[in-house]
Amino acid sequence: MGKPLFYEILEKPATSCIIGICSAIWFYIQKKNIGYSHVGLSYETAIEGHYWRIITSAFSHISAIHLVFNMSALWSLGVVEQLDHMGLGVGYYLQYTLVMVVLSGMLVLAMYHLLIQRFNIEYFRRVTAVGYSCVVFGWMTILSVKQPSSKLELFGFLSLPISFAPFESLVFTSIIVPQASFIGHLSGIVVGYAIAWGLIHGMNSYWALSLLSWIALVFVWSLKKSGAVDLNFLEIESVTDPSLPVRFLASGNGRTLQMTALPNGNVDIV
Repeated sequence: MGKPLFYEILEKPATSCIIGICSAIWFYIQKKNIGYSHVGLSYETAIEGHYWRIITSAFSHISAIHLVFNMSALWSLGVVEQLDHMGLGVGYYLQYTLVMVVLSGMLVLAMYHLLIQRFNIEYFRRVTAVGYSCVVFGWMTILSVKQPSSKLELFGFLSLPISFAPFESLVFTSIIVPQASFIGHLSGIVVGYAIAWGLIHGMNSYWALSLLSWIALVFVWSLKKSGAVDLNFLEIESVTDPSLPVRFLASGNGRTLQMTALPNGNVDIV
């Protein structure tokens, strides 16, 4: 008999929080009837400056089956949080989850760009990716390298050897779910191997917080630039002091109002 769920949640705090966040977002999407095109990542939206979609697409799921499959796999992969003796643990899990969310999204866009520009496959211009699968496949890959004897448990009854899980799952999902993003899953595997083999390394609390700060900054900036959300409270408007002298200039049948500024008279009000 396994441990009570409460104790497992305590042993996998980061995984539990991520599952809670993804589930809450899924519930909100269902309640508000939000379509995947509003939160997903595509080549067209990226070139329009919707960089915030790299984040929203990762944590959004449209169907319940999609959510359950990803969260079931993620729960099993949460064992990474318990492997402090192998140099992994909660800190490692959080730091490299952040890296995988960003890099896998960027790699998806890079692959789309190559297929569109080099091979003229216009289909990928409008393909929209959504879901946490990139990160799930990334952790499958890392665990297959770090602890190949592990098992990937799905839905509580299906067990796969972790050493083969990344590519088994890649083929399995592509056959069973034709709409599954092969490129998205493959991107997660590539980033996962880059981390597991030490090609991407050196993350610590300082760099993780720095990366998180930049992500937040770009997220808000791209939201405002794309006009996806009304952020007028961030607007910086240049206005002229009404007490400054004003003169009227004749202009055809009407008049042109011209403000004459005194030295050092420009004022920026936030």
